Amino acid sequence: MKKQSITLLVMMLAMLVAGQKKKAIFVIVDGIAADVIEKQPTPFLDKIAKVGGYTRAHVGGEKGGYSQTPTISAVGYNSLLTGTWVNKHNVWDNDIKAPNYNYWTIFRFLKEQYPEKKTAVFSSWIDNRTKLVGESLSQTNNLKLSYHFDGLELDTVNYPHDKKRDFMHRIDEAVVNNATDHIKKEAPDLSWVYLEYTDDMGHMFGDSPEFFRAVALMDQQMGRLWEAIEYRQKEFREDWVIYITTDHGRDAKTGKGHGGQSDRERSTWIVTNAKGLNDYFKNGNPGVVDIMPSMAKHIGLQIPKERLMEIDGISLTGKLSATDAQASLSEGKLTVSWKATGKGDAKIWLTTTNNFKEGGNDEYKLVKTVPVSAKEAVIDVSSMNSNFYKVVIETKENYLNRWVIVK
Repeated sequence: MKKQSITLLVMMLAMLVAGQKKKAIFVIVDGIAADVIEKQPTPFLDKIAKVGGYTRAHVGGEKGGYSQTPTISAVGYNSLLTGTWVNKHNVWDNDIKAPNYNYWTIFRFLKEQYPEKKTAVFSSWIDNRTKLVGESLSQTNNLKLSYHFDGLELDTVNYPHDKKRDFMHRIDEAVVNNATDHIKKEAPDLSWVYLEYTDDMGHMFGDSPEFFRAVALMDQQMGRLWEAIEYRQKEFREDWVIYITTDHGRDAKTGKGHGGQSDRERSTWIVTNAKGLNDYFKNGNPGVVDIMPSMAKHIGLQIPKERLMEIDGISLTGKLSATDAQASLSEGKLTVSWKATGKGDAKIWLTTTNNFKEGGNDEYKLVKTVPVSAKEAVIDVSSMNSNFYKVVIETKENYLNRWVIVK
């Protein structure tokens, strides 16, 4: 009888957890290299990381490779939003001239699958919503957010611009206050909070007391957001995940610049309360592109296969079958390799077109199936005589993809 009671209790608890509403929020705090976040006191970030974890991460794509991505703000934001590097999403700088909306943001995925779910953007920069998320654009199927709070950088009456850029801190404060209030009252299913002040202080003063003070202020803001999430979890039994990260590091010489491919400019970090963080999060080399699929998994998004095959990121939680894909071409032989982290088969799909980029379809061919434990597959492509190959590795738990470009 005792064993039956325990079994029933476990089943009831499992059903309760499964029935919880899943919520996700991600925060980009601009321009803070990993060494800074590790050296400066951040008690509130530490509190969140104690629930989940902290890891060093990277931006910038593959250094020297086809996906090398500028370590610039809007570029990093869009890498997170889409789970892809710049060779796909096409946002090369802060001008955001021609985003490739064929690579959907997480907001688009959510609205297409669950149009009734609530979305929100709280931002110190209006372009995040209007250009990157692409609200109300025909290219995003007229995507509409449930709520937004942004554009205060254009309000020079209430936020007059001063040389010290204290106005930007006041805007960040307003953004956080609005976000915490809206989270407590409305609990959007997916939210983005963006704060700029830390980057401003980095550009103006580099590694300095002014910059470190901005980091401390940011940490306090994260404490207020976390308090709002804890309130929802306690009072409404919701299951919230938060990912906090940055968009780029800073140059090693002064700490003022960024945009290049130095180790410090590429060096970022992730703080999260997520459960089930995997070895890739803890000991791998995760990138900003991995946050999107991690949130998608938490809120139950079912990304269509043809789109999943294009996403560069993989989940930071749960099981993975393979990581760290590589592909190279030599003497008509395409060698595809990976790090094996699970069992089952690895199916190698191949196409020589990139119609997806233009909104079309690519005809992938299954060219080989090997055990994941083999860690490698060699394909004879001499008859294809192509200068371009898109390779996808399909495993039980996840997909990986690579391009091979013959110059």
